[in-house]
Amino acid sequence: MRLDKTQLIVAATVAALAAGGLWAWHTFSGGHALPEGLIQANGRIEGDHTTVASKLAGRIARLEVREGAGVAAGQVLARLEDTQLAARQLQADAAVATIAAQLQAARSQLDIARREVPLAEASADAAVARARAAEAQAARDAKRFDELAARGTVEPRRAEQTRLALTAAGADLRQAEQAASSSRLGRDKVRARENDIAALEAGLRQAQAAAKEVASLVDDLVIRAPAAGTVLSRLRDTGEVVAAGTPIFDIVDLDKLYLKVYVPEKQIGQVRLGLPAQVYTDAFPGQTFPATVRYVASQAEFTPKEVQTPDERVKLSYAVRLYLDANPERRLSPGVPADAVIRWKDGVPWQAPRW
Repeated sequence: MRLDKTQLIVAATVAALAAGGLWAWHTFSGGHALPEGLIQANGRIEGDHTTVASKLAGRIARLEVREGAGVAAGQVLARLEDTQLAARQLQADAAVATIAAQLQAARSQLDIARREVPLAEASADAAVARARAAEAQAARDAKRFDELAARGTVEPRRAEQTRLALTAAGADLRQAEQAASSSRLGRDKVRARENDIAALEAGLRQAQAAAKEVASLVDDLVIRAPAAGTVLSRLRDTGEVVAAGTPIFDIVDLDKLYLKVYVPEKQIGQVRLGLPAQVYTDAFPGQTFPATVRYVASQAEFTPKEVQTPDERVKLSYAVRLYLDANPERRLSPGVPADAVIRWKDGVPWQAPRW
């Protein structure tokens, strides 16, 4: 049967309306959503940032790295002027050297005194023994000559001479005993030197602590990277005066990036830690980046305006972090928008997001 022109127009119109209705049903009834077992989400790639700041106030003397530079943990990033602290360090080091020299001299003197005191005591004791023996002999001589003089055997003058010799021997004995007593004071002098050394040792420790503190301050003028990463931002320039705690660099580890996405309330119950995910970016079409769910927020929040959701009427969603398993050649960087698909049911084939 042949259709006339009017019938053909009506048939074409009906077909067009039917196709439009099918498209509207597919779009607004969720036909564009992923199959059960997959959840699509949208967000921006972020990283764990490390803000590098100075512990001390000062003027930046030199910046060693620029944006985009890869740095290792402990690498020098900047240096502050150290003129004043360098002078203090010289003074502290000089004080340590002076006290150390005094301590060394005192120890040498103590060592000599410890060897001399026993010798002096022994010598003094020997002198006392000799003086006592001489006095005893002089006493015997004086007694004998007194007896001989009384019998008239010797002249009285000889007896008088022996008595004078006894007196002299007694004086020598007293002098030797005083010398022996003085030699005993040598031990007191040794103890006094030991106390002096203890005081010098305490002073040396104090001076060393002061020098160490100044050296630590000087070291703090050298700003080092606390962790490996890439310099994302250099926030200050050479010559600027910064206060303590002023941020100077922003470092991010490009090997530990994550995509922060927002999952609607009605789907968050299907998301759990450890689920696999695939990340897609317009910068690298056709390439997927494997990721893993490592964080799920405990409270819902209003969905950010720049984040897409399958149902634009969704107001509340949960933040989820998908940590990338790897960042090949460090292609991805913080701030890049990306889409993701989370698989919550095993065995479901991966599919690209459908917005």
